[in-house]
Amino acid sequence: MKKFRKISLSLFFVFLLFACTQSEGIDMQKPEIDLTIQEASPLNCNVFYFGETITLHSLLKDNVELGTYSVEIHHNFDHHSHSTDVMNCDLLPKRKAENPFVFIKGYGIPVGQTSHQTATEIELPTGNELGLFDEGDYHFFISLTDKQGWSTQKGISIKIIHKPID
Repeated sequence: MKKFRKISLSLFFVFLLFACTQSEGIDMQKPEIDLTIQEASPLNCNVFYFGETITLHSLLKDNVELGTYSVEIHHNFDHHSHSTDVMNCDLLPKRKAENPFVFIKGYGIPVGQTSHQTATEIELPTGNELGLFDEGDYHFFISLTDKQGWSTQKGISIKIIHKPID
């Protein structure tokens, strides 16, 4: 009886080992944000103006199925960086934010897509109830999640300034 129990237990653990190591049908690959397409925007070091629009042109890709993406724009007056920054731009001197522009919004992708080209327009208002937004260095941060839950991010350094008055 003890021998039968040992054999049964051994077979159970062998089965468990093989069941846990098989990954057929499981998505193990992160999605991609492609900013090398011809009309890609924004790109590192681009300058944009309050009162105008930034259009996100990118190609989002996944090996199985895309989920959602989001855009965040936040100030970089303290010169922080993200591990996704491709290159450094000339930065204005460090300073304290007084009325920084902040934008965070999520977007859906049609079901079943493995690639999706964005043309997402983002309005840059000149200010809010506190006055004009602070101009200067900002990060344009894109986050992409596939249906399985894998995500990837891309941080782009940009400047947003007020248009000079003629």
